[in-house]
Order: sequence, then structure tokens, then C-alpha cells
Amino acid sequence: MEVRALATDQPVSPRKVRLVLDQIEGMPVTDALALLEFLPAPSARMVHKVVRSAAANAENNFDLNPDGLVIKRAVADEGRMLKRFKARSRGRVAPRLRRYAHIEVIVEGDQY
Repeated sequence: MEVRALATDQPVSPRKVRLVLDQIEGMPVTDALALLEFLPAPSARMVHKVVRSAAANAENNFDLNPDGLVIKRAVADEGRMLKRFKARSRGRVAPRLRRYAHIEVIVEGDQY
């Protein structure tokens, strides 16, 4: 059975989150949480919360064994993008794009 957790509009670029998600895909949830706790990337904290939420959803809503959960899929999609401008020389402007990400984690496990 698959259970998912989704965190929308996280203030980080999807490209940076994918670097963290690629490391945990296919791992057991307990190992992934231990790894995420010590990764230096700031986006690892956000992913840690989403993985914890997916594990809690599986345990509480679907009566799945939390020790047997495996991360089946972890993706980061583009969220909204705030478009801002920075003043440059000679009266010109340069675009600044503030990117946001939607982080989705799907865990899979067996029932008790």
C-alpha cells in the first residue's frame, strides 16, 4: 500500500531539493530519517518533516508497520515563482526569480 505526504510552497528551489531527494529514494524510512538529520543542506530539514509526515500518515491512517516502510518515490516539483527586479547600472533592471517547491514523498509498506 502506498501512502503520500505533500509539502507545498516550500521556500527553496526545486533543483536544490532534488539533490537531497535523490539520496533517500528507495531507502527504509528509519535510515532516511537518520541520514536527513545530519545532511548539511538546509532543504534536508524540510524533507525530514515530509518523510516523518508520510510515516505518520501510514501508521495512523492505514495501520501500516512503521518499521517496514520504504520510500518508494520522492519528487520536487516547481511551485509558484515570485518575479522581482534588481536595479542595475544606467537605469536598467535585472530579473530575480524567487522559486518555491512542492515536495512529495510516497512510502510503501505492509500492514501489521
